[in-house]
Amino acid sequence: MKRLLSTLCLLASAQLCLAAASAPVKLNVDATKVEGPMTPIWAWFGYDEPNYTTAPNGKKLLSDIAALSPVPVYVRAHNLMTSGDGSYALKWGSTGMYSEDKDGKPVYNWTIVDQIFDTYVERKMKPLAQIGFMPQALSQRPQPYQHQWKPGTPYQDIMTGWATPPNDYDKWSELIYQWVKHSVARYGRQEVESWYWEVWNEPDGFYLIAPDTKLEYFKMYDYAADAVKRALPTARMGGPHTAGAGRFMDDFLQHVLHGKNYATGKTGSPLDFVAFHAKGAPKVVDGVVRMGMDTHFKRLDEGFAIVANYPELKGVPVIIGESDPEGCAACGMQTNPENAYRNGTLYSSYTAASIAREYELAGKRGVNLIGAVNWSFEFEDQPWFAGFRDLATNGVNKPVLNVFRMFGMMRGERVAVGGERAYDAARIMAQGVRGAQTDINALASRDPHSIAVMVWNYHDDDVIDAGAPVELQIAGIPAGQVRLRHFRVDNDTSNSYSAWKRMGSPARPSAAQIAELQQASELAQLGRPATLATPDGKATVKMQLPRQAVSLIVIDY
Repeated sequence: MKRLLSTLCLLASAQLCLAAASAPVKLNVDATKVEGPMTPIWAWFGYDEPNYTTAPNGKKLLSDIAALSPVPVYVRAHNLMTSGDGSYALKWGSTGMYSEDKDGKPVYNWTIVDQIFDTYVERKMKPLAQIGFMPQALSQRPQPYQHQWKPGTPYQDIMTGWATPPNDYDKWSELIYQWVKHSVARYGRQEVESWYWEVWNEPDGFYLIAPDTKLEYFKMYDYAADAVKRALPTARMGGPHTAGAGRFMDDFLQHVLHGKNYATGKTGSPLDFVAFHAKGAPKVVDGVVRMGMDTHFKRLDEGFAIVANYPELKGVPVIIGESDPEGCAACGMQTNPENAYRNGTLYSSYTAASIAREYELAGKRGVNLIGAVNWSFEFEDQPWFAGFRDLATNGVNKPVLNVFRMFGMMRGERVAVGGERAYDAARIMAQGVRGAQTDINALASRDPHSIAVMVWNYHDDDVIDAGAPVELQIAGIPAGQVRLRHFRVDNDTSNSYSAWKRMGSPARPSAAQIAELQQASELAQLGRPATLATPDGKATVKMQLPRQAVSLIVIDY
């Protein structure tokens, strides 16, 4: 056994495996104890600017995302109905799908939205299709229509003519009906049945201008849901995608379950899934970024609690329509220094630790969580590593994408993890991760041919150090011989940002430098895979886990 442990220790990397001078943090995985399905809640992504989809860097990133997932990835984008020529800007995009002729008759143009959805479908991705925003010809306030918002200016400046309810609900309903009908004709009934449809974004926030936003949103939802279901009765429709859980979301659920439908006059409205948003709240403390995971978790739990209050919603899918460390993907670190976490390993370790706890929080409330949208994509025509909340910069993937690559290798069922764990979701919700101890913990899964264990070392404060030794004990391996691989994201590994800084942070990297950055952006293994004997169904892996590092141990059999 000592020889086996020594071999596994070397697998974790000779440079990283410490002697037993300091006591290791011990984590235990029991692959015989199933805790629930390893639902791919991480395989959901979104962004404001839909026209980035068809840009070369957008297509590359979508291909990379599709390749990492064993299941179809769902994509949610704003501005799919917005008027315009398809040009992009920060927090802006358009498809020009609707206009009117001189007599006020509808003119439908599906060209741009088809190009966007074609890009998804070609990669076996699925739209979380957002019915929004308001075409100019249907806006109650058509001028000014396109906003001129830039980072550093007031966020409410985005609220221009696209953000109103329709000036004609019948035309609005017919537009939606025609769009869904066209989608079925283009992609096939079975394909469109696998999508999700929704209305608007954050109607309780900065996205809907109306004297009574609640009444108008309920009316918009009823008309849209009726139109979707008339075009495709088996389509999946839901909402309300509120900025947070609260009275608006609760009243919406009351309305769709028991209220009078504005479109049909009947009781209730179709609801095939419930969606809300939850964000954290980073800040700068004494010159150091401090994350707000506690705020993020409180907002998640509030939403799950509201859903759990309705017996009628037992088992109904729940989607966190945006689940992120904070609320503005297009606010870079130059104007928002609290967002400086986004380039490096604080973002990747936060992502690992938070997604793992989403399973825990949903499970405690007994809700059927199927997706948690990571609101990050890429931004065109921006400086390298400008601190936007994105997965790639100028076509080079950032460290956080490698955590999603790790999640893509975790399949089947979640299994029990125990040991010397300092934090769980409840403690983080109450206190954050701000004490002397960091959050060293794990998420484990099994399928018929493998066991995968993700281990992270997270803390809210953006400080990197040597971390701690970790001893991972895995039991319940149903084979006498296995192959073990160790993948890692840390400050030196699977990290294009660190590589860019080592180059001197070039504003215009050369072709050779870009090739080097692309290589650094790939998910790397520590050491070589090894074949190991596990006659008692157990293995122990020792590693040194730096602060902000994430490891994935994969045992194949």
